[in-house]
Amino acid sequence: MGSRTRPLVTLLLTLAVSVTLAQDRASGADGPRPPGAIATGSPDFTANVMAPLKVTDWADFRHDLRSVKAYGVDAVSVDVWWGDVEGRADNRFDWRYYDRVFTEITAAGLDIAPIFSFHQCGGNVGDDYTSLLPAWLWRKYAGRRLDGVRIGPKGLQHRSEQGHWSRETVQGWADRLVANEYRDFTRAFTRHFEKRFGRDITEINVSLGPSGELRYPSYNSHDTGSGYPTRGALQSYSRLAVKSLRHWALRRHHSLRGVNRAWGTHYRSKRQIRPPADANAFFESGDYRSTRYGTDFVDWYNGSLVAHGRRVLTTVIHALRGHFRGADVGYKVPGIHWQMGAGSPYPRATEVTTGLIQTSVDESAWRTGHGYARIIRLGSRDIQRRHVVMHFTALEMGDNNPGDVDTASGLRPYSLAKTLVGWIGDYAHRAGTDLKGENALSGGVQYDFGWDQINEAFDTWGYLGLTVLRMGDVAEGTGATRYAAFIDKYR
Repeated sequence: MGSRTRPLVTLLLTLAVSVTLAQDRASGADGPRPPGAIATGSPDFTANVMAPLKVTDWADFRHDLRSVKAYGVDAVSVDVWWGDVEGRADNRFDWRYYDRVFTEITAAGLDIAPIFSFHQCGGNVGDDYTSLLPAWLWRKYAGRRLDGVRIGPKGLQHRSEQGHWSRETVQGWADRLVANEYRDFTRAFTRHFEKRFGRDITEINVSLGPSGELRYPSYNSHDTGSGYPTRGALQSYSRLAVKSLRHWALRRHHSLRGVNRAWGTHYRSKRQIRPPADANAFFESGDYRSTRYGTDFVDWYNGSLVAHGRRVLTTVIHALRGHFRGADVGYKVPGIHWQMGAGSPYPRATEVTTGLIQTSVDESAWRTGHGYARIIRLGSRDIQRRHVVMHFTALEMGDNNPGDVDTASGLRPYSLAKTLVGWIGDYAHRAGTDLKGENALSGGVQYDFGWDQINEAFDTWGYLGLTVLRMGDVAEGTGATRYAAFIDKYR
């Protein structure tokens, strides 16, 4: 165990990739350039597992820790639930559960990769535990003002195109109001754990949205009919979001007259600048890709998400103040792989509602990351001298055939998960972003098919590390056998 610093070889690789990317831009070069298995023998290679959302059987937990340690796992990723730690009252922290969890992990000879889980647990696929955001949070900020908007009882929450509110996470448009909460949590964690576990914490992951992922809550249970494999629902209808869109559009086009000229509208008031009034028509007509209003809206929506990610990462890193010096800081991007393939009635729309891509760029081009450039480049440089790592999910999945039907919904997913894993890996290599992977669904690593996809991603696209969801799936059986072989291959 022990802290780890970023090797010189990685810095040189990042510099070389940055130069290559600049040359590609100048020449207009495009096309995949797989970096190959750069994880092999790399000092940056990591093999981690995720702990249960909440440990209830401590004997099983200890057994699984010993099992994964025996074949070479490095660290255990642990959700540190904001609602559990600070749920009783503002600035009253209870770390007792995590004292025990971290003690068990280090006693087994494993390192710790805590997740600062500023999101709700419960209501998503695989959630077998519930932890809500602190109830005092919503009351504390009611009545405050931000950008001239008075915050109501739900004013920190996302509001969807269906008019529903989501309590899963604080909306990014409220970051400046609640940043002190993330700062206080980080400082309290540091005060409590650094002396005892400082050398055992190898990475701190920061939750940037639902399920800890950098995305909007666009396909979750609060919006009827928006789950897999639909296009999801836009989450940009809160007063803060609408105000942000107006400011952005007027700044981008210099005036209301400029907005009308660009969008072909006849607005008489800036208050007419709003998200799509009919979101179904916005997507079904293709306006989100084919009109200036559509691509501008998506640019703002995606840019707002990236800006939120940067703000929260910067807040946490600044609050760390150089503590846990051997730990990188990580963020997770989900593999939103459905409604991508040929024949989809609204191609790439789920990635749009989730906030992950732009449509103002060529979404079919490798040089734009197929729309993901801004999301991936968030991790392409250090923040306040702290190395940032991106994690991407869905490595265990393959592509659908065009005619495949999801048995639960009766809909065609048009999924291209494996293709997406390649797109992300290629652009991360171009941008100099250190990229690590995860499986999207617990259980996917219990079968050879999933491991075959993971190995291919590492062999072809330059992923540097793996975190397996969850530890129990690789403590024995096929999961353990294949993960052990995977570790032997790349270490």
